This record gives sequence, structure tokens and C-alpha cells, in this order.
Amino acid sequence: MWTANITASWLAGFTVCLSLIVSIGAQNMYVLRQAVRGQHVQACVAWCVVSDALLIALGVLGMAQLLRSNPDLAHWLGWGGVIFLLGYGFFALWRMLAAPDATVVVDSAQVAPRGLLGVLSTLAVITLLNPHVYLDTVVLVGSIGARQEGHLKWMFVLGAACASLVWFALLSFAGQRMRAVFAHPLAWRVLDGITGVMMLTLAWWVWQGMAA
Repeated sequence: MWTANITASWLAGFTVCLSLIVSIGAQNMYVLRQAVRGQHVQACVAWCVVSDALLIALGVLGMAQLLRSNPDLAHWLGWGGVIFLLGYGFFALWRMLAAPDATVVVDSAQVAPRGLLGVLSTLAVITLLNPHVYLDTVVLVGSIGARQEGHLKWMFVLGAACASLVWFALLSFAGQRMRAVFAHPLAWRVLDGITGVMMLTLAWWVWQGMAA
């Protein structure tokens, strides 16, 4: 019975988290881009897994309730997310239309490597200023985990962290396997175009939700 409860809590965290993060989002796109370039991939995966686990743990500990009971805080987080998504989306579209081919080809001789701090700083901004991070990991997943009893809450968090690790490891592996495809500038332009449209759509969706 004891083992069954632990397994059930772990599996609940794993399945809930995996069902939410398996989607094309700003964070996933950035990790995919770094994997294709082969720059600091393991550090990016580690950041994503640790940040997911910490945010879900905060939700389990009561952050979800805090956001629900403080609509002003949630409102300003939403506006910050809209601004971020608009900026990210327009910048991606600018890259698609204006970036010279030499800057998008995946070739270590043509693409200057970025430092670890710069890569992780950008990923941190993408993660923490995206309202969906709080809606999904803190509010939704955290609220579900908070219903677990006692120490089972932390088995739920562990299961969610395992789901995050599996997903981002698979994403980085896929990116590295797709390097031949992204050796062509057109592939990067298509990726930037998809990213830009998706980010602008998400900005509109978040704004609509705030206005409702």
C-alpha cells in the first residue's frame, strides 16, 4: 500500500507535467535552437529541469493559492508576459526576414559561439517572463500536487521533474539529429517564422484572457 501510494504520486506528477510541456513554446524553441547549434545543450536541459521542479514545488507550497488570491499580481505578470511574447515574436520575424544567410547557417565557422552565461541568461528570461510557465507549472501542476498527502507531495514533484528531464533530453537529442536539415538557411527562416507567429498568437491569447 505504501509503495503503491508513492508510485501513484510519482506517476501523477510525471503524466501531468509531461502532458503540459510537450508543446512548441518559447523555451522549447530555444533549447531546440541550442541543440542544433551544439552550444551548452546540457546546461540548458539542466536549467529547464531544475526551474520546472522549483516552480512546481513553489506551487505545491502555496504559490498557486497566492496568485489566485492576489489578482493584481497575476495581472501584472500577465502584462509582463504579453510584452515579452510580443518582443520575442517580432524579433524572430525580424530574423526570418532580415538576417543574412551567414548568421543562420549551422556551421561552427560561421556562427560565433555564445558564452554559457549569455545562453543561460537568455533562457532564464524566456522561462521566468513567460506567463504560461506560471499558469502551467505553478498554478495548474502545483495545485494538483498540493492535493497529495504529506510527503507524497514531493514524490509528485519528483515525478514532474523526471517528466521534464525526459522531454528536454529528447528535444536536445532531436535537435542534434536535425543538424543536417538546419545546415540550410531556409530551415532557420522557417523555424523563426513559426516561432514568431506562435509567440504573437500566445501574446494575443494571454491578452484576451486578461481582458475577459
